[in-house]
Amino acid sequence: MIDRGQLGDAAGGAGVALSRSTRGPAGAPKELRIATGPPGAVYREVGAALAEVLRDRLPGTKVRVIHTDASVANLGLLATGGTDLALTSLDATVAAADARHPADVTAVARLYDSWEQVLVRAGSPVRALADLAGHRVAAGADGSGTRFTTVRLLEIAGVTAELVTASQQEGADALAAGTVDALFTLTGVPTPAVSRLARTAPLRMISKPMDERFGELYTLATLPASAYPGVAAATTITTPNLLLAQPSLADGVVEVVAAALFEERARIARGHPEANRINVRTGIGTGPVRLHPGAARYFRSVKS
Repeated sequence: MIDRGQLGDAAGGAGVALSRSTRGPAGAPKELRIATGPPGAVYREVGAALAEVLRDRLPGTKVRVIHTDASVANLGLLATGGTDLALTSLDATVAAADARHPADVTAVARLYDSWEQVLVRAGSPVRALADLAGHRVAAGADGSGTRFTTVRLLEIAGVTAELVTASQQEGADALAAGTVDALFTLTGVPTPAVSRLARTAPLRMISKPMDERFGELYTLATLPASAYPGVAAATTITTPNLLLAQPSLADGVVEVVAAALFEERARIARGHPEANRINVRTGIGTGPVRLHPGAARYFRSVKS
């Protein structure tokens, strides 16, 4: 987590001014890559919207979106130099840091929280996680935060289920077709794939009690009934999402990215409600993941 001393007392907003210039900041690359997520996921939609904003703010730089399986795959790309920016969940990021893969990582900002959602058809006899023992469950893509957290959640609950590899959209389709008994997804709310499914099939969400073994990376929260049509409120766990950056990315570039996130939030959030939760006050709270110096400079520039 950032030491507030990094922010200092001096102003540092020069890079923000550059972000509105017709020139890019010093060190701007010819190409800036953003690793996002799979079809039906908030990562993919928010990442695409951020890319559009950055194309305006980084003239002369080609901003390219990389579609991936999400958090774990994105961390792998950071480790191999395959991306410059990446959206990831905090729990997967901390696990990767513990494994030194990537060897070093820095954060641009905290974005919004991902909700662990376990959905079944409304008429399903499944009422609790324990009831899923021996059942087929859509458990996210191999490189996703959904898969990472689902495996952790089931292990802690002592439940052995048949894990079916599927993206959010594939999992929603499988639940609709009855080829899986439950859909697990860790992402922002509303999740596009779940919203589409809820409009055509009655769904129910399984509540999950908090377990102290989850640690400080998770928070107990209630998903409101307003999240999806016809789906009752349920208790679940959440974990923050971060926008990460290669430590070697130029400070001025990262400062522009941070400024774009917060100053263009309304534009990024068009059609992507979760982006409305992005704000400067919570954006600095990246947990044990240190801020990139360019991001620290941005937060210093807007410090009241």
